[in-house]
Parts: sequence; structure tokens; C-alpha cells
Amino acid sequence: MRIENSFIPVRGVGEQTERDLWRAGITHWDEFDGSVVGSTTADRIESFIETATDRLAAGDTRFFDEQFPSSERWRFYENFREDTCFFDIETTGLSQERDDVTTVSFHQAGETTTLVRGDDLTAGALREQFDDASLVATFNGARFDVPFLETSFDVDVDVPHVDLMYPCKRLGLSGGLKRIEQEVGIARDEPDITGRDAVRLWHEYERGSDEALDTLVRYNRDDARNLQTLMDVVADGLHTRVFEE
Repeated sequence: MRIENSFIPVRGVGEQTERDLWRAGITHWDEFDGSVVGSTTADRIESFIETATDRLAAGDTRFFDEQFPSSERWRFYENFREDTCFFDIETTGLSQERDDVTTVSFHQAGETTTLVRGDDLTAGALREQFDDASLVATFNGARFDVPFLETSFDVDVDVPHVDLMYPCKRLGLSGGLKRIEQEVGIARDEPDITGRDAVRLWHEYERGSDEALDTLVRYNRDDARNLQTLMDVVADGLHTRVFEE
């Protein structure tokens, strides 16, 4: 599924109308035929395609973020695969006001970067990572990772965001990230570590254990890298559900 296959951003076009267009063989903007829908809807679709084609060529994900329903942001992924930043944070607890971010791992275009508290984890370094992204992806990041970073570092994560927890639910995949990874067959280098262990490992590092930090970083990097694999699973699954069924 690509942005160019989508008609749902157009006012008056819901899921059923979009499916009707696809069933009529209109699966891409270039194939649009106004005779399949009413004249008002046809005019709106043609106007949208004209504007959206230019915005897509310019790589303007924010335009599409404003036009698409938030539940359909996963459709951006195939267009912006190389510019999608997968990220995950580890913290000393659940309170944005009392607890600290310890590590943040980013995975984009095949490269993984981890920032560590007390070393290179700064507001400037975070902004640099997000500045390079057209799309960000997390798991439960809308409620946890993003607000935690924004509160702790006074940064604004102003990038279109796919929180994979919600499209996973559409596919019947529920529970935490580790449970869903196991269900879809995603392996981990550190399979037995949990979020609670991540807190313990950080405190061990503060007491002088570099080995504990190495383990924590590997765990955090697994989180970020595996998000891309999960995004591939989600995008394929939702494509089948909305486009082929």
C-alpha cells in the first residue's frame, strides 16, 4: 500500500467508496476515472490528486498527516521507508516528572544509533535524529516515549507518527511489544530481559558495571530494530485487509 493508492483522504470518500474505486480497477491516482463516483466527489478527488502529487514529490509527510485519518498513517511507510525513524526509550520509571530517560535508540535506513544519559543523550542530539526523519514509528510511543522525551528534554517531536500498538490491534495482535514479537516470529538477541530489568541494569551501571550498560544498550537497540520488522508485518497485513479482501 502506497499513498498513491489512497483516496480516503478526500472529503466524502470513506472506506466503502475507496474499496468501490479499487474494485472498479482504479487502484492508483493515475487511473482515476470520475465516472465511477458522483460529480462532486469526482471534483474533490481530482483536486486532491493534483495537490497531493506535488506534495508527494516534495516529500511533504506533514501535508499527508493533515489529510489522512490518523489510523491510516501506516500507508505512508512504503513511500518513506528509508526516511522512517524507529525509536524506543528506556527510563528509570514511569513518571515523566520524577524519572529519567536512560537510553534512546534510533533505527533508520539500516543504521542504529543509541544515545546514553550522561554521555551523548542531549536535547540537541535528539533534535538531530528527528530532523532527519519524515516519519517516526514507536510502540506505545504516543502515550509514553514521545511525551517522556518532550517533558524531559523540552523537545518537540513534530514528525508524523505511527504508533504500532494501534495497527497491531487492528490485526488482532494485542499485549506488549515482546508478546507481539513472539506471536509474529521476531527473535531477540536478549530474549529474557524485560522493562523492569532495564531499570535494574541502569542502576547497576551507575554503581560501576559497564557490562550492565552494554546489556541495556543491546536490549534497547533490539527494541528499535525490531520495530522495523514489525512495521513490515503490519503494513503487509493491513494492505491485505483493506486492499485485497
